Amino acid sequence: MRRQNTEQVGAVVAQFLREQGLEKPLLEHRLVEAWPELMGPLVAKYTGKIEIKNGVLLVRITSAALRQELFIARQQLVERLNQHVGADIISDIRLLG
Repeated sequence: MRRQNTEQVGAVVAQFLREQGLEKPLLEHRLVEAWPELMGPLVAKYTGKIEIKNGVLLVRITSAALRQELFIARQQLVERLNQHVGADIISDIRLLG
């Protein structure tokens, strides 16, 4: 006999995370972990500490030239990173030296 009101496991897990207030921290973690993959090995090489505070991604970049390049493209980076996790997690990127 087949149940009529079944839900997909992913939907149930997502609902549970949302109800427990864990969805946003999980997505923030995914976004931080995705930085090296999305930015590539060169940027990852010059990247230090990465964290999210109040919807702002704080990234320590050890190269001043690279920091300037990323600063110019930061709005596109925000969109790309948010798109990767499937939610608007960050609103800005602050590049620190």
